[in-house]
Amino acid sequence: MTEREWVDAHLVNAALDIHAEDPAFGYRFIADELPGKGILAGENRVQRLCRNHRIWSVFSKKRGLNRKPGPPVHDDLVERDFTAMAPNELWLTDITEHPTDEGKLYLCAVKDVYSGRIVGYSMDARMKSSLAVAALENAVQARRPAGTVVHSDRGSQFRSRRFVESLRHHGLTGSMGRVGACADNAAMESFFSLLQKNVLDRQQWLARQELRLAITIWIERTYHRRRRQRRLGKLTPIEYETINRTALTAA
Repeated sequence: MTEREWVDAHLVNAALDIHAEDPAFGYRFIADELPGKGILAGENRVQRLCRNHRIWSVFSKKRGLNRKPGPPVHDDLVERDFTAMAPNELWLTDITEHPTDEGKLYLCAVKDVYSGRIVGYSMDARMKSSLAVAALENAVQARRPAGTVVHSDRGSQFRSRRFVESLRHHGLTGSMGRVGACADNAAMESFFSLLQKNVLDRQQWLARQELRLAITIWIERTYHRRRRQRRLGKLTPIEYETINRTALTAA
């Protein structure tokens, strides 16, 4: 995770505290109150982060994902330490959405913290538990992990009986962050932000299948094989895994 992502995470946590004190106020009020908490940020930046994390005035039009956060079904085994020394040690998973002229398309992705690679994903017109289960099953089929920790938020899809049973069936260990703790999700949000900028907001999407194909091509051709990440030594996720696999084999 970059320094800017951590700064954004702390800014959103402060925004959540301010919003909790009086839910009637929106991002402009939050931007005015942040200096009192030692945080300086422009109004446009605060607006973007509040929109991304669904921090709105209670008088605003209701919108965003119907995630239904609830009590955790797993302990928090990560505690914001988003590092991994080997592949399939720690996976993160989350869901995002985007509109098309046919209706919304939902994407659930599973990210390997070690390399940043998206090891499994699924897309559907409905945000049901089967969306999360399909992404997890695809990740398992691709990676054949053992004992991997799978960290998520408390959305109902990840608390569902089907998802928990899938974790148990494959010998995976579930982990859940705290409600409203944006730093728990910052590593996945960074991927979704890139997707938003490079695919979702590039045009008006007419059909779900059209958007589904564009997302798949961007993940497999661009994000995995062309987008270099500074934390990986300016390697792509594929290059990073290949080089380190070769080094371990030679050792």
